[in-house]
Amino acid sequence: MARTWAVISAVLATAFAVYYQLLLKTMLSNYGFWREVEPVGNTNCKQIEALQACEKISLHPPSGLVYLACSTPAYRQAWVPALRRLDADKHAFDDYIATYDPTTDAVKRLTFEGFPTPQGYGSHGLDVVPSASNPNELFVYAINHRKPLSGNAKEVGANSVVEIFKTTVRGDTLTHVTTVEDPIIDTPNDLVGFPDGKSFYFTNDHSQKSGFIRTLESFGLPRSSVGYCHVDNGCKIAAARLLGSNGIARAQNGTVYLANIKLGQVRILEEQSDHSLVLTDTVTLDRPVDNVTLDENGALWAAGMVIALRWLAAMADLTKVAPSSAIRITRNTGEGAYFGENLKAERVFEDDGNLASGATTALHDARRNILYMHGLYSRALAVCKISA
Repeated sequence: MARTWAVISAVLATAFAVYYQLLLKTMLSNYGFWREVEPVGNTNCKQIEALQACEKISLHPPSGLVYLACSTPAYRQAWVPALRRLDADKHAFDDYIATYDPTTDAVKRLTFEGFPTPQGYGSHGLDVVPSASNPNELFVYAINHRKPLSGNAKEVGANSVVEIFKTTVRGDTLTHVTTVEDPIIDTPNDLVGFPDGKSFYFTNDHSQKSGFIRTLESFGLPRSSVGYCHVDNGCKIAAARLLGSNGIARAQNGTVYLANIKLGQVRILEEQSDHSLVLTDTVTLDRPVDNVTLDENGALWAAGMVIALRWLAAMADLTKVAPSSAIRITRNTGEGAYFGENLKAERVFEDDGNLASGATTALHDARRNILYMHGLYSRALAVCKISA
């Protein structure tokens, strides 16, 4: 018996050593276990305190309006399905979408119209897209983590769907178009819409709402995915067996950018004629990244988690703050391009959390040289003027 246990112990020790070298070591380093905050780009900034807990933000470049999917920090403590926070009794499910106008600092909470809300609205991912037929009309795609119709949310998870609204530039209302509900929309995190008002890509951050397999995914099991939906044709998996899928962005040429929050990577995928996605490149960063956004210059912006433990601590205790960073990824025109490094990443913004706490989105307005930072439980929108 003693010899058997010795063999088992040796096998387990070897397996852990391999896991540590192949994955865990990288994850711990990326999560900032040995990192110090190095502030940059945070001197010409202000806070808009009327906007809180806005996990995802989107820009309408011609007007400069920023659209935000918001809640309250206290509600976020109770209800974030991606983090297995599923206390439905402590959330009113009255989250909202707002706009911010940088020319006046005006904040406007938009009114839902024709939106059946027996299960309410629990905000998360958001995308705002001008209509292909009328540039003054906007389609608003929003993840809605509804409370379940029956059962304990901690056991069955959220009843998550995608809502599609339409509005006009500077409009006050969001007119509900449709609710997209499908078994493939299981654990949605972020999404990117098309200008037809009917189709979108979205990420599932896990393969299951609950259970043992979901737990294994937290330790590196690649089971997340990207899905594609069309209102008339249903939904399908566009890319499967991915690790840590989170934020998503899409360029007009069909290139899709996907954040891997586990390993601090951004995957570059190309859209196929059947809307499936094929991996073509990967950019490896030194920290986890949440949402990704594209500016009009073609630069990709990612909200980077500086020190993971402080991020978790600040969510548990709302009196604390967590450092934030913004990473800009652009085409590499330097020497590295000759060695296959097609893209380069640079840290444009970093703050100790007193200005931008726990940011989950970094959004750049290239026309006005403004960087916006907001987060899942942040108490204010950070607005920073940066150099071009």
